[in-house]
Amino acid sequence: MTVSAMSATPKKSLKLFSGRSHPELAEEVAKYLDVNVTPQAAYEFANGEIFVRYDESVRGCDAFVIQSHSDPINEAVMEQLVMVDALKRGSAKRITVVMPFYAYARQDKKHKGREPISARLMADLFKTAGADRILTVDLHTDQIQGFFDGPVDHLLAQTVLSDYIKETYSEERITVVSPDSGRVRVAEKWADNLGGTPLAFIHKTRDPSKPNEVVANRVVGDVENRLCVLVDDMIDTGGTIVKATEQLLQAGAKDVIIAATHGVLSGPAVERLSNSGAKQVVLTNTLPIPEEKRFEKLTVLSIAPLIAKAVHQVFEDGSVTGLFNGQA
Repeated sequence: MTVSAMSATPKKSLKLFSGRSHPELAEEVAKYLDVNVTPQAAYEFANGEIFVRYDESVRGCDAFVIQSHSDPINEAVMEQLVMVDALKRGSAKRITVVMPFYAYARQDKKHKGREPISARLMADLFKTAGADRILTVDLHTDQIQGFFDGPVDHLLAQTVLSDYIKETYSEERITVVSPDSGRVRVAEKWADNLGGTPLAFIHKTRDPSKPNEVVANRVVGDVENRLCVLVDDMIDTGGTIVKATEQLLQAGAKDVIIAATHGVLSGPAVERLSNSGAKQVVLTNTLPIPEEKRFEKLTVLSIAPLIAKAVHQVFEDGSVTGLFNGQA
């Protein structure tokens, strides 16, 4: 072999790896990228320990490991950590962790003494496992980006959701509503995407010692005879969003559309949303939504095209922020 051949720059290789929590999303992303999901063996030992081995060489590749942190959430997280470790030990050149839903994101600060900051722990775990970069969608709070010692690509699903709202309800007088004062800034971006619609928010109180319990108080803003688009990053048990819907209808809203990125849909969420006064519930598929959790009012939009574009930009060393006109 000549010296020139030895010093030639090797061709970049993109490989996509999928955990078992949401393989449908990974396959859809792979289709947009025109690649195949890399085959692997993955299973649990009798005591529940997770094992992963890739069926082909990963040496020198640009690896993207996609896993939605869905129920059972701790198994999903652990499996992705094991996958990253296997890639690091297999000499992958760069490892990007793609987590459409970032587990433990709500534990981003201490409310009382002797509490963990689990969102930071998550970042530390993936860094230790060997991740070079994180790519995620609609973090619960922006500050989580600073928890990871490396690049974090924070994708925004609001364009996917707001484009659907614009196309479906183009003739309606819309008000964008934040379920609490803390998410007004997100609602402002929504309002801009929808052409400068009015804003409103629900004034509420929350007891930090009682998770998933909220007291909705009153509506601040003009919602009378308007289609209210109630926006949030996630719906877990549905308590917050359903109470906010009731407040809006009592305040004279014509109809309520609930729009959120992550459909956690724990416990009574499906029943609550089905029986709520909302006209429609619009979610993305960052998390798997099985048939038993689907209901008549529900519309699920695919996040795969957005993730695929971001993966492509990372692979080509392009601009992920450019996908959002500098807003990311």
